[in-house]
Amino acid sequence: MTDLTDFKISEKWPAKNPTVLQLYSFPTPNGVKVSIALEELGLPYEAHTVTLSDADVKSPEFLSINPNNKIPAIIDPDGPDGAPIGLFESGAILIYLAEKTGQLMGETATDKAKTLQWLMFQMGGLGPMLGQMGFFTKFAGSEWEDKRPQQRYVDEAKRLLAVLDKELDGKEWIIGSHYTIADIAIAPWLRALVFYGVKERLGWADHTNLVNYLARFEKREAVQKGLVTPPRS
Repeated sequence: MTDLTDFKISEKWPAKNPTVLQLYSFPTPNGVKVSIALEELGLPYEAHTVTLSDADVKSPEFLSINPNNKIPAIIDPDGPDGAPIGLFESGAILIYLAEKTGQLMGETATDKAKTLQWLMFQMGGLGPMLGQMGFFTKFAGSEWEDKRPQQRYVDEAKRLLAVLDKELDGKEWIIGSHYTIADIAIAPWLRALVFYGVKERLGWADHTNLVNYLARFEKREAVQKGLVTPPRS
């Protein structure tokens, strides 16, 4: 019997089946990356809803697995060295799951390098910049009288969308014909433009390659399930 008692997080979110991978998350653009990947890979897992409230993400139990108090996080009871392993950071988890299964990184060493390249593009650019844009267009920053920060991130969002739209010209997925963890990282952030209410301002409809790319992504059965896992309440 797998024992997860060494992981304090299991005190607040106990595992029903400690032999399967445990996901601690919430359906945000970063959170759904991991649930979608797990669905695509067909790995058995349990999903625990960790809300964005301080009571959850700043609880001693959650901080024990992620001192940076951000979802998602996982425990894999079948870790690489024969012992359970806990991980945080969505990009790191995607890489871990892809390497564990030998899937979602294409077929060649070149495919893998390209996949990691575009994953880093999302982690270091697309996600942070769209997140800041959301703060300045939908949340507290939108109330600031000085609109220069808002315009900065709107302009950067437009630039990043143009980069992606150009890259996807003639391609099904971001590295070509192979669907990878890079797509699983990128597409949920494109969906966030609806939540932020900025699609028209960014000229989304003019990015034909991106429009078609996101539609392909959203049609996948694993994506549809991963987008609502774990449930919000």
